[in-house]
Amino acid sequence: MPLLLSIGYAACHWCHVMAHESFENDEIAAQMNRDFVCVKVDREERPDVDHHFMSALHAMGEQGGWPLTMFLTPQGEPFFGGAYWPPEPRYGRASFPQVLASVAHAWREKRADVLRNGAALSAHLAELAAPRGAGALTGERLRAAGEALLRIVDPVHAGVGRAPKFPNAPIFRFFFSEWARRGDARFRDALRDLLDALCAGGIYDHLGGGFARYSVDAEWHVPHFEKMLYDNAQILELLTLSHADEPSAVYAARARDTFGWLMREMRCEGAFAASLDADQDGEEGLFYVWSRDEIVAALGAQAPAFCAAYDVREGGNWEGRNVLRMARPVDAAVEASLQGARAKLFAARAVRARPALDDKILTDWNGLAIGALARAAAVFETPEMLVAARVAFDFLDATSRDARGRLAHAWRAGRIGAAGLLDDSASFARAALALFEATGEPRYLALAECETRAALELFGAEDGGLYLTAADAEDAPAVRPRLAHDGASPSGVGLMAEVLARLFHLTDAAQWREAAERLMSAFAGGDPRETTQSPLLMVAWDVLTRGGCVLVEGGGALLDAARRAADPALVVFPLDRTLWPDGPPGGRPALPQTPAAMVCRGQTCELPQHDPAALASALRLGGRKQAP
Repeated sequence: MPLLLSIGYAACHWCHVMAHESFENDEIAAQMNRDFVCVKVDREERPDVDHHFMSALHAMGEQGGWPLTMFLTPQGEPFFGGAYWPPEPRYGRASFPQVLASVAHAWREKRADVLRNGAALSAHLAELAAPRGAGALTGERLRAAGEALLRIVDPVHAGVGRAPKFPNAPIFRFFFSEWARRGDARFRDALRDLLDALCAGGIYDHLGGGFARYSVDAEWHVPHFEKMLYDNAQILELLTLSHADEPSAVYAARARDTFGWLMREMRCEGAFAASLDADQDGEEGLFYVWSRDEIVAALGAQAPAFCAAYDVREGGNWEGRNVLRMARPVDAAVEASLQGARAKLFAARAVRARPALDDKILTDWNGLAIGALARAAAVFETPEMLVAARVAFDFLDATSRDARGRLAHAWRAGRIGAAGLLDDSASFARAALALFEATGEPRYLALAECETRAALELFGAEDGGLYLTAADAEDAPAVRPRLAHDGASPSGVGLMAEVLARLFHLTDAAQWREAAERLMSAFAGGDPRETTQSPLLMVAWDVLTRGGCVLVEGGGALLDAARRAADPALVVFPLDRTLWPDGPPGGRPALPQTPAAMVCRGQTCELPQHDPAALASALRLGGRKQAP
């Protein structure tokens, strides 16, 4: 009997729709159970399984998306699939019962052909996952990739492409690195245009903080209302970098309010939950939208000013209701004047039935959040962010480990879920490095090195590349995924490459540079045009080749200046020699007069700095000769 596999996630609107329409329909469910062995998978808990079968769907010529519906042989080989099917023919699509009947008929009457197609598709997937030979990232490849990605930026509404429009944070993280590397203001402006649009648009929750997953239109007006931890972590990092480069009262407000949302609505066992649902009572966005009458009743005399600022219309600005958004550009003074009105509406909204919380704790997404909070704490002068990051990290380190002491991918309600993946180790190690830079505590650096060594052993390939699943994984897909492409969330390869580069600059240990070079080489051997699909791998190359270390001994204002610097290729080493009884890594000599800061790049160190303002000026971006 063939398998029917449905892959989705808790905050997925169309996953809920298909479940209600078909899986909960007694007649359709009976048809499913009669002809198939039915399996349901959470893509967030098993991204390796999701990647394998999404790759199969793409190989069939389908666009893909969730719910992902796949038909497999008893051996687990995919032979047919799609996304959402309605319970009766509509949208120009066959009904799900028709698809079920057709596949069951093919299995009974044309099984040899089905098995042949499944074997061929599996062979193709294995070929896609095979190493492609060594290559090299270069400044010229980064330049070409940057120009190619700039060409797909929306010059009117910002972001990449048309509707539906996603933040695509990894691309814009690469843009910031190119601004830092080349001094080309087009990259800085593309990021700031995106952040301005996100901060003004309906994709941002103007009452409660936090960003939705994507916009259904090109203008960032109407979101698909689910809120994901990984999106908010990455957007917080972009706000931090851009604010460090050029301060913005709006970016600071968005960062602090998003942190408030994380602590108020996403905090779970000390770490952070995965997502908030888009639906409430079966209706998408019901919790977040307003009629004008509701706003007038809540605000009284304040209503006209609020409605003018947030595009609230009598007949609604979306399907008869209003999604709150501000006219661009965002006016920080107007926002501040309406703070009391927003607080009243937030209180009125709080009594509504709330969207469901997916309270599983994912190690990789929490690692992204911890790293973002640790860096944002200094830039936005919000120490509570660092406290929260430390608590979440300690939770992961103590709780999200299996019986062997390895990091797990998922934890919920006292139980370990899926086994750890490369993304988990990379994100955890990256978070540990961010906490080391934020605190100077040696334990964080030691944990980063320990987890990185373990990851290279568990996920490593002979050519220096990395697989998504561990070598001894027992329930992983037959084809071990090997990918460096970034999607809405970053790839473990890109994150680990950055970890290796940062470890090299912090420790001056050649093993980390060599591992970084081998990793980048292993994924640079394909078509150079594919480089654009791995923006975080290019970010890591910039950290490795252009980066360096800001050594600060004595702390104080000098350390604050170093931590608030915008250049993402620099690492900060807060050196307290009392914490290093055997001496700091790299054999660093004591600075002759402290407090002092010294910037080292490559094999060259500048003279020590003692003036925080002079250090900040030396680390400022812009106005430099473009790199190749």
